[in-house]
Amino acid sequence: MASPTVTQGTRETRKRTPPPLDASALERLALRYVERFATTRGRLTDYLRRKIRERGWTGDAADPAALAEKFAELGYIDDRAFGEARASAMARRGLGQRRVAGALRQAGIGEEDANALAPAIEERAIDAALTYARKKRIGPFALTAADRALREKQIGAMIRAGHDFTLARRIAGMAPGDEIDLS
Repeated sequence: MASPTVTQGTRETRKRTPPPLDASALERLALRYVERFATTRGRLTDYLRRKIRERGWTGDAADPAALAEKFAELGYIDDRAFGEARASAMARRGLGQRRVAGALRQAGIGEEDANALAPAIEERAIDAALTYARKKRIGPFALTAADRALREKQIGAMIRAGHDFTLARRIAGMAPGDEIDLS
């Protein structure tokens, strides 16, 4: 005897699609974003463009860049302060100049602000390289002397972390326990 067919009740799940954005909704969205996240003009502009693309737009033409500029003028966004904080955090983690500069570019920091931050980043280069070497036990922070192959791997790791080749080579070439004088 065949068993009776049991049909499950189908429940249609509908996603509620948010209404298209207008100027006031876009401003509320931007305000909510800057209150939750430290950001830059570039990032805010990209976020708003993505939201307009996802939800659509009604009304006059949207200008996310102008809204980001307005928020910068009001003091809600400060690209230079964001860049300083990001560069300091990356230096404390032991990352080098190239990685920091790349992260600032990716965050949408303008050329003018990036150039203003460059001297501070250069000043921290040696400290950041030593921090990286300490974390990875390279050079004077190693437990045992590295052979040539290991030293080359260590130099490669430091370069990938954004450090200068000559600085990486000098640090990796030091013997464990050596006095550190890179000035």
